[in-house]
Amino acid sequence: MQDKIKIIDIYTTKQFLQMIIFGLIAFILIFILVDLMENLDDFIDQMVPTSIILKYYLYFTPEIIKLTLPVAVLLSCLFTTGRMSNLNELTAIKVAGVSLYRFMLPFLVISFILSVISVYFNAWVVPKTNKKKLNLERVYMRKHLESWGKYNIYIQDTYTRLLSIGYFDDESNTAHRVDIQDFDSLDVTKIVARYTAPAMKWDSTRDNWLLINCTYRKFVDGREFLNKLDTLNIGKLNFKPVDIKRKQMKPDEMNADEMSEFIKDQIRSGNDPSRWLTDYHSKFAFPFSNFIVVLFGVALASQKKRAGLAMEFGLSLLIAFIYFIFMKISTSFGYAGLLNPFASAWLANFVFLICGIIVILKVRK
Repeated sequence: MQDKIKIIDIYTTKQFLQMIIFGLIAFILIFILVDLMENLDDFIDQMVPTSIILKYYLYFTPEIIKLTLPVAVLLSCLFTTGRMSNLNELTAIKVAGVSLYRFMLPFLVISFILSVISVYFNAWVVPKTNKKKLNLERVYMRKHLESWGKYNIYIQDTYTRLLSIGYFDDESNTAHRVDIQDFDSLDVTKIVARYTAPAMKWDSTRDNWLLINCTYRKFVDGREFLNKLDTLNIGKLNFKPVDIKRKQMKPDEMNADEMSEFIKDQIRSGNDPSRWLTDYHSKFAFPFSNFIVVLFGVALASQKKRAGLAMEFGLSLLIAFIYFIFMKISTSFGYAGLLNPFASAWLANFVFLICGIIVILKVRK
């Protein structure tokens, strides 16, 4: 009996993996063709070289895999199980004493392994390639320049300190046209000190910032005290040059470590980190949709029916669409601070896991 079960496991695993690969290749080609049609005018207008276009879609591929892997897993599960059901192979397996729950074990194991791998892939690999892709868009297609700006940067360093930077030179790690304002901790509408300088340089040996040709104003009891210094060590600010660069990045460009550091900066500065925390937890929650969709796939496809691949494909897209909509709604509550960021990121997985278990329990063994 054990030998028969082993043969069945090998057979279903092979079919399952082959269909996942087929689904991923199909989705990648579809995404690239659609995106190419959408960006063709930009490529032509900006005279983007063919080598850059190829590199652009090479960097785009990991993001496509991230988005479509759950759909490919669900499609593979539906097609593999449905095909075996229509060919009476699943019936023969049940007659041999193998329950539906034991039959779906290879699907669950493979999807769980894919989910674990996807955690690293989505949280570290995809942001790296997204950063390169967005850089190509900015340089060659002149897109997303508003999030890449080195001009007019505003930073809330602490609850009582605000900074504005006219321009940041990331080559020399120098901020130009710097204005720093300190406010009273008891009354944040009352300014107590102001620093203005044409430049502020990063001192890497002491890990702090130096104001060059600084004008320092101190306000005490309605009186102003003015002082000018060639160099002023402003001391420990809560950001470094890399943090200024990070503030210009989009969430999709940050890996889990970078986003974690960014969130700490936001909390330290007194800002609401709900949106970023939700995105951070989503990086770990979304990959496990690969595991959850298998419960729906096996249950829905195990019943013998005449529907073909088109029906399986449509059903997989419908389930995936409902899941994505539910996830968007739950994360929007996290963004608004109405729901705990961790709960909002994992809510869709939890709800669909419960629904999947209910569906699979209703299917006869």
